[in-house]
Amino acid sequence: MSAAPVAPVAPVAPVAPVLELRQATMRFGGVVALDDVSLSVSPGRVTCLLGENGAGKSTVIGILSGVQRPTQGEVRVDGREVTLASPRQAHALGIATVYQTLALVPLMAVWRNFFLGEEPTRGRGPLRRLDVARCRRESRDALETMGIALRDVDRPVGALSGGERQAIAIARALHFGARVLILDEPTAALGVKQAEIVLEQVARARERGAAVLLVTHNPAHALRAGDDFVVLRRGRLAARLPAAEATIERLARLMGGDEEESAGSPA
Repeated sequence: MSAAPVAPVAPVAPVAPVLELRQATMRFGGVVALDDVSLSVSPGRVTCLLGENGAGKSTVIGILSGVQRPTQGEVRVDGREVTLASPRQAHALGIATVYQTLALVPLMAVWRNFFLGEEPTRGRGPLRRLDVARCRRESRDALETMGIALRDVDRPVGALSGGERQAIAIARALHFGARVLILDEPTAALGVKQAEIVLEQVARARERGAAVLLVTHNPAHALRAGDDFVVLRRGRLAARLPAAEATIERLARLMGGDEEESAGSPA
């Protein structure tokens, strides 16, 4: 008896990017901070943007978070060109940026920081007040969903480790509907254990379907977390690599200019 023919496996279609930067150039007077840079981030994937200090990473963050507008080029969300005139507009489109400074208030409790700027209230008129019980409950549940087990959400944020504070900022962004998570050097100045906490949160954000742009100068941390790699050097796109082609040594060479490579077609 002849074997039944094997049905062909349909190719998996690539996921369309949710956020794109296309041929962006940024000039500050006579200084060119970015020169014809393109990149994209897709749901359920981590794109790592690498570069030394001065490579243009902060300028990319500024454009995608609505702080700056490129001199040339465009930003697209869900395939449509948009003008990000402010961080508020970027936030409304589901783009959340977690800066290295975190925007957390050290003396405030974890739950208070979690809902800072998004405070739920109860009651009406002069009896309207902050719904503290809801804040405590929802912040605890959201953190547990991200694998962050805090014994007491009434603890001040300043009493937590650097990795735990980063994790809270990431969990907060996802809880309030971020589809795109831009992380600005989240493991900088952290020890090994604290960096592991942050990288675990990056993985969990990916699992939840977020499109993550991890901005870092650390090739080892990028390689632990990334699916796609974009390297900037002196404001230009030096390389674009999938995870299968990336190594710590190669990323370091590309960042430092010791390896020349075509950056491939625009994202």
